[in-house]
Amino acid sequence: MNPEPGEFLSLLTEDEIAALRASGRPRRWDRGDTVMSEGDTSDWVLALTEGRVKVSSHTSSGTEVVLAVRGPGGLIGEFSAIDGSPRSATVTALEPVAGIVVPDFASFLQAHGRIAVLLMQLITAKIRDADRKRIEYGAFDTTGRVATRLIELAERYGEKTNGGLRVALPLSQDELAGWTGASREAVSKALRTLRDRGLIETGRRRVVIHDLEGLRKRAR
Repeated sequence: MNPEPGEFLSLLTEDEIAALRASGRPRRWDRGDTVMSEGDTSDWVLALTEGRVKVSSHTSSGTEVVLAVRGPGGLIGEFSAIDGSPRSATVTALEPVAGIVVPDFASFLQAHGRIAVLLMQLITAKIRDADRKRIEYGAFDTTGRVATRLIELAERYGEKTNGGLRVALPLSQDELAGWTGASREAVSKALRTLRDRGLIETGRRRVVIHDLEGLRKRAR
């Protein structure tokens, strides 16, 4: 298990991770499986140890809106487990995933005060990130929003190559459109613009970023 920096499991001590494992059970999902469903009510959370998932919701017209992509170390489903409200989003495996399912998570937090404080800090960071994305939607054009999402993926999952940073893109263009709040056609045009400028190279479910600083400038 190699949790991403800043994710839930990366902040815990070995003893705290052992306590989490003791309170839960391991489980796996295949690519495309639904891990959690919007509207369900349950008290369990998932601590991801392998693979990536997308967190999404649907508008009244049926359009999918991707809210986040989460990877190893991430904690999924904590809002509903804490306040008892129905789940606010659906979580889908973008690739084979594994994790620790912890039931009655609220009781676990009551017994582990330091973890509860860390979780509050993470929830605050999520709220700040959601606020930032709302600002992006109003201030950035589609190309800027696509560039921002590619930067986020590169910083989290990028692998250095001779040509730049290679990102194994877990999202289809439809899903990337749902993550940027744009149509598939607009996202396709934005990717073409970034390719024409020599900033990126795209292939099937992969992107190579040739000029990360140039991409950052375009995002701004």
